[in-house]
Amino acid sequence: MPGDARSIREAWSSLPTPGEVGLGMERFTGRRMDRILAIVAAIGSTALGIQALLSAITRLITPDAPHLAIMILVFLPLLWMIVACVSGRWVTQAGGTFAVVYVLALMLWPAVVDRSVQEPAEQPWIFFLVNIGVVAAMLAFPPRLQFTWALGVPLVYGYVRLAQGDFTRGFWITTAFDVSFTIILGTVIVTLAWIFRQVATGVDDARAQAVDTYAAAAAASASEEERVAMAALMHDSVLAALIAAERASSERERTLAVGMAREALTRLANTEASIAREGSDEPVRRAQVVAELRRTLSEQGADAVVEQRGVPAEIPGKAARALVLAARQAIGNALIHAGGRGLHVVVESPQPDRLTLTVVDAGPGFDPNEIGEDRLGIRASIVARMAAVAGSSRVTSNAGGTVVELSWEPS
Repeated sequence: MPGDARSIREAWSSLPTPGEVGLGMERFTGRRMDRILAIVAAIGSTALGIQALLSAITRLITPDAPHLAIMILVFLPLLWMIVACVSGRWVTQAGGTFAVVYVLALMLWPAVVDRSVQEPAEQPWIFFLVNIGVVAAMLAFPPRLQFTWALGVPLVYGYVRLAQGDFTRGFWITTAFDVSFTIILGTVIVTLAWIFRQVATGVDDARAQAVDTYAAAAAASASEEERVAMAALMHDSVLAALIAAERASSERERTLAVGMAREALTRLANTEASIAREGSDEPVRRAQVVAELRRTLSEQGADAVVEQRGVPAEIPGKAARALVLAARQAIGNALIHAGGRGLHVVVESPQPDRLTLTVVDAGPGFDPNEIGEDRLGIRASIVARMAAVAGSSRVTSNAGGTVVELSWEPS
């Protein structure tokens, strides 16, 4: 049925592969801390922004274009930053915009201020936003620029304020107090934010290390359970198949012994793969096998290509799954033991119903006869798995590299 074939293809493309679980959790605490800082910044910016806006409106006796322009230049980006902090979106962009625009507004302040009004003891409305500019830098910039803003913005305000008062003695006293106060407050704000973020990063690193430790312990436990299961399997299924083969004297008994051996090898391969069944006999196209191999290389970070040769082919899903899982094991071995040097995968189909996968690497090689009995990467994951689907496997290795050839053809 076309619908069944489509469902099978979708299920095949969704085969689970390592490295897909837990993505996005490595900075959980860091993101929560950034969110908290944004909310606190929104509350403080709203309070000081309202104070500055009221001060600007009450002192604006006659609405002139320069004053209105600089108010729009300052308060619109400030409103955007507050909305972004509350919503949690575009926080970095909004904060960076206000941090830069506020410094620009400070530089333009002497050109729009009325110098005939000399009030050294009363700060202009733009003074109330000095530390909001530092907070904006804290939300948007790296630590070095944050401290630069905490020190530089008050100094820029101090120069602008002195220029407004023609550098008279009265302005020097009040401005020195305002600048020193804003420098201290801005430095405290940036320092606390840096400390909180460092603590959050430490928590994330500790969580990641704990997860890695747990994963290693779980893998060790699973390996031990696997050895126990393999021992029981060898004792029950394989030994029974060997005894049946030895005692077979008729064609029917030999056929039964072959069936028992195939079932034992299937269980042997499926035990290592942690799957409960062999797979479907529905046909799988070569393109699907190639797509799965490319996905495996991409997720494992391997800089290799999958080369296709021959004619388009279709093989049973059971055989295709065994080929992919065995090739995945060979690719993993090449990445671990050969560092991925010279890794190359070839998918070849000389006939429409035959498929051969070849995994080649340029590592130091090894002697297959010296592999320990407890190492199941080749014996169970490659050799036994291919034998379980009536396929073949060949592993050749020398000082020039290793070649793993996996083949399946109709029996």
